[in-house]
Amino acid sequence: MSREVEVLVVGAGQAGVAMSEHLSEHGVPHLVLERSRIAERWRSERWDSLVANGPAWHDRFPGMEFPGLDPSGFASKEQVAEYFAAYAQKINAPIECGVEVTSVRRNEGRPGFRVETSHGPIEARFVVAATGPFQKPVIPPIVPDGAVPHQIHSSSYRNPDRLPEGAVLVVGSGSSGVQIAEEIQRSGRQVYLSVGPHDRPPRSYRGRDFCWWLGVLGMWDAETPPQGAEHVTIAVSGARGGHTVDFRDLASLGVHLVGRTDSFADGVVGFAQDLARNVANGDANLMALLDEADAYVTRNGLDLPEEPEARVLGPDPECVTDPLRELDLAAAGVTTIIWATGFATDYGWVQVDAFDENGRPKHRRGVSTEPGVYFLGLPWLSRRGSSFIWGVWHDARHVADHIGIQRGYRAHDESAGAARPAETLLEAAQ
Repeated sequence: MSREVEVLVVGAGQAGVAMSEHLSEHGVPHLVLERSRIAERWRSERWDSLVANGPAWHDRFPGMEFPGLDPSGFASKEQVAEYFAAYAQKINAPIECGVEVTSVRRNEGRPGFRVETSHGPIEARFVVAATGPFQKPVIPPIVPDGAVPHQIHSSSYRNPDRLPEGAVLVVGSGSSGVQIAEEIQRSGRQVYLSVGPHDRPPRSYRGRDFCWWLGVLGMWDAETPPQGAEHVTIAVSGARGGHTVDFRDLASLGVHLVGRTDSFADGVVGFAQDLARNVANGDANLMALLDEADAYVTRNGLDLPEEPEARVLGPDPECVTDPLRELDLAAAGVTTIIWATGFATDYGWVQVDAFDENGRPKHRRGVSTEPGVYFLGLPWLSRRGSSFIWGVWHDARHVADHIGIQRGYRAHDESAGAARPAETLLEAAQ
């Protein structure tokens, strides 16, 4: 015997909790299913010392501050997870944990979807996939299994003590890669950091956090990434109280910088000769943001202290001016490779016509091309800030509005006793 729900939300991370809040405000009956615990990925798929990359005043929902945390501080992963659990309790979100959704299929000849779960089938009129962007770790097929004693994705890294003795190659120059590389180097190991294209904003400038600058400059609201920079990562850190990432500082700490990892043969990793260019482009990104910030201060007559030292760059270290072309892992004593190379989505359980030939959701601001199916929590869902805590909250409001409108059409159709199925009306309305 299947249960029936109006809206089924799959996933109880930041996206699912936000979705529940807005659906409740609309008076929409719904159920949120979570295969583990609320905000589980923050709990068990992050390294031990991870903190949020944005300050607590910014990386939160509007309805609640982080308890006991300075607004300018950076929440630990445990604090973030507990924040969402407390928020779910605050809004009385109808969440069932320990329930895995295995498939979603459109019903034949009648409205809605049949959802198979580990606790039995559910009939739902609407389905929101709120499983977020961090679903399937991506490890490029460069170094074969067994070629190095220990090879993991950054989502499996916990702390230096859990790694085998020896040097470490970290691949990836986004926030995860640089923070992990620095932590391991400070633990006394030799780290090689493979640096690809990246943006490098200041942690703060003229007394304001970079999150504030991106807000007032309208950058969070950009609807599409710059041409050619669709997958460029951001190197920024909230670790140790927050600081601007500078690859020269990492080199002075002892980290050996190398270019993008692009080949492997006979125990030797090959690197692209793009290290100097990647570092220089990151510097240019930093300077461009400082220029825009200065122009904003002048244009608005703000009394913010000047910070000329933010523009001072030290000399390039030798590892940048004379980069390694390859690294013999055994000779260098490298026993671990950590791939900080991001994630891919995995919607194999959503078995409807809502994806392109590459398996990416087809949607507009989270509203799928398949009527009744929605996506939430993805990068660039509606804007640059979509995958951030505050951004997903605003995206969820738009999706909830859309569901509310569609329910209104259906209610009118049913009250009028219309002969045609409600689903046809939904399709026409969209």
